[in-house]
Amino acid sequence: MDINSKNLAETTIKMLGDRWKVQIIECLMDGSKRFGELKKELGDITQKVLTSNLRMLEENGILVRHVYAEIPPRVDYTLTAIGYNLKPVIDSMVAWAEEYRELLLQELKDIELSSKVAPTQI
Repeated sequence: MDINSKNLAETTIKMLGDRWKVQIIECLMDGSKRFGELKKELGDITQKVLTSNLRMLEENGILVRHVYAEIPPRVDYTLTAIGYNLKPVIDSMVAWAEEYRELLLQELKDIELSSKVAPTQI
C-alpha cells in the first residue's frame, strides 16, 4: 500500500471510526429520521453524544439537517449522496467482521479440541 492509499484509508477511519457514526449512517440508509427516532433506534446513546455525532457528520457532508418552520419546530436528518455512497463500505466492514468472527470461533474450537486430545502412550 502506497502512502496515498494509507492516507485515504486513514481518512475513512477518521470519518467512521467511532462507535456511533456507522450506526447513525445505517439508521439513515432507510431515509430521513427525526432526532427522537434516531435516539430510540440507537438505544443507549446519550442526547449529547447523538447531537455531537450528527453535527460532525453534517460538517463532513455525510448528512443534512432539515429544519422546518413549524410550531413546534421539526428537524430531520437525511444522508447526502456522499452518505449513501458509504453503503458498500459499511457492508464490506460487516462482511469482514462476520468472516473474522467465524475464523476466531473456529480457531477457539481447534484450540479446545487440541487441548482435549489425550497424550500418546509410550
